[in-house]
Amino acid sequence: MVSEELQKELRSRVAHAVTNREAAVDVMKELQWHYGWLTDEAVIEAAELLGLTPLQVEELATFYEMIYRRPVGKRVVHVCDSISCWAVGGQSLMAHLAATLGIEPGGTTADGMFTLLPCCCLGNCGEAPTLMIGDTLHGRVTPTRAEEILTAERQALSVTEE
Repeated sequence: MVSEELQKELRSRVAHAVTNREAAVDVMKELQWHYGWLTDEAVIEAAELLGLTPLQVEELATFYEMIYRRPVGKRVVHVCDSISCWAVGGQSLMAHLAATLGIEPGGTTADGMFTLLPCCCLGNCGEAPTLMIGDTLHGRVTPTRAEEILTAERQALSVTEE
């Protein structure tokens, strides 16, 4: 269960939205940040905050690629698989990342550090191929650059965990 402070903050966001559904993604993302993924408990909490049914929240949650309805790693690596990225090596980039991490797309590393997911479009076509970790876009990613990005993410996590 989330804190009273977070509930109050989320209620305020819902109250300032034109409609409750307008605030749904924001509420789901906050609850996801709190739990690490959108748990069944979080779906119920979101429904209560939004005045929707849990089924309505579930429908919204499963529509959006960046709302996770199952546990994910500490860092989610979204690899764009749009035609623009595919045309300049996105498929090879995904294969390289899967091999480097030792997982299939959709999987999470054994240490729980990374989850690798394809994404239909990251809106960075001019810088293809693109990947995103957290809210950070990385464009023109080569296999070498991808490994550098993963190393930097691992280092950043180890510093925050100390």
